[in-house]
Amino acid sequence: MSIGRREAIAVSVGVLLVVAAFVVPHLHLGIVTPLINSTPDQIKSFADTAPIFGWWNAHVGWGTVPAILIGAAAVAWGASIAKRLSWRWLTLTVWATSFSWAFAMAMIDGWQRGFAGRLTARHEYLNQVPTITDIPEAVRTFSSRILDFQPNSWITHVSGHPPGALLTFVWLDRIGLGGGAWAGLWCLLFGSSAAAAILVAVRALSGEETARLVAPFVAVAPTAIWIAVSADGYFAGVATWGIALLALAVRRSVRWPVLTAVAAGAVLGWAIFLNYGLALIALIAVAALICAASRRDAIRALVPAVLAALAVVGGFAIAGFWWFDGYTLVQQRYWQGIALNRPFQYWSWANLASVVCAIGLGSVAGVGRVFDIAAIRRRSGLHLLILAALTAILFADLSMLSKAETERIWLPFEVWLTAAGALLPVRAQRWWLSLNVIGALVLNHVILTNW
Repeated sequence: MSIGRREAIAVSVGVLLVVAAFVVPHLHLGIVTPLINSTPDQIKSFADTAPIFGWWNAHVGWGTVPAILIGAAAVAWGASIAKRLSWRWLTLTVWATSFSWAFAMAMIDGWQRGFAGRLTARHEYLNQVPTITDIPEAVRTFSSRILDFQPNSWITHVSGHPPGALLTFVWLDRIGLGGGAWAGLWCLLFGSSAAAAILVAVRALSGEETARLVAPFVAVAPTAIWIAVSADGYFAGVATWGIALLALAVRRSVRWPVLTAVAAGAVLGWAIFLNYGLALIALIAVAALICAASRRDAIRALVPAVLAALAVVGGFAIAGFWWFDGYTLVQQRYWQGIALNRPFQYWSWANLASVVCAIGLGSVAGVGRVFDIAAIRRRSGLHLLILAALTAILFADLSMLSKAETERIWLPFEVWLTAAGALLPVRAQRWWLSLNVIGALVLNHVILTNW
């Protein structure tokens, strides 16, 4: 197989980033390092495998064989199955495959350590759930408890996100689905559904043929390592479906496009109350709007979507939480913690190395083909969505509010990048897909990831 110039450049840059990010911490280059002002134990806990958050631990588990079989099956038959299945069955199959692949990857670390216990860690949402006895009061006082070093401060992950994330797990607990296993299943269901949502969006904006090419890449994407299980998998699923609904409304490919636009706005409005960083999902929404057949169609989708999103913002405001207050305070909380000891001189580029690990070299090769002026001028949906996701990652990186753990934090943007493999020559896609699968399996078996 011959490798095109653009793929070769993209992969070479990706490999150099990853190698440098793993090697530089051992060269003792002053502040060009993952962690400063820290003890050896702290470095081992928070930067042992930088730029990935985890620990060196070669291991196998109950999920090893299923993960290998699922990955091998996707490489061998994924493309042909994607061509033959009816559209409805394809989307369901992609979701089921993504779910199974992510669950198998989690089970490499074992049931408790890899799945049921992941969201019960000291700084996770579930530890805060038992303290919520009055939900309206928790929302009203949410902002006052964001800053650290006060008696009633929220734990780390609760303080770093708007109240929607905590409320989700509180509501699950209230209906009898409390504990790490149910929370993990919730995040896995939503996170794995992002694969199907991407298919829906790409079909609406770029056509069904392109969406079918995307299917194998999103079904067994390396992002599964962090989708199962982290709350950011849940956030990614919600945000991706919001964009998919908007794409349907923009292209007016549903029976009630206005209602679909309202649903899109409500879902995206909810997304920004799960994660402050998801305000950047607006860039991907703009990419979808640009793909409208006419300016009128774009406005028809935009107006009801914005109104629905504002209704969500208004609902939280009435309940006592103003998003901008929370965002201002969470920046202060961010610099009260370990962020002070994570130098931007390292993480500004090492963050991008973690993205390479999260999407796989096969998708990186596809990203090399996204800078196609002709495709951009004709408003190719897939190209614009990927470019928007790249731009969102760049802004998040430059904000200095995402230093480390970005393989997890940037999942809502990374899932779109996994679809870039569809831009590669069809004859080469199986080879690049196999590289994604092998890379994910190796990483998950060699590093015990924290998420």
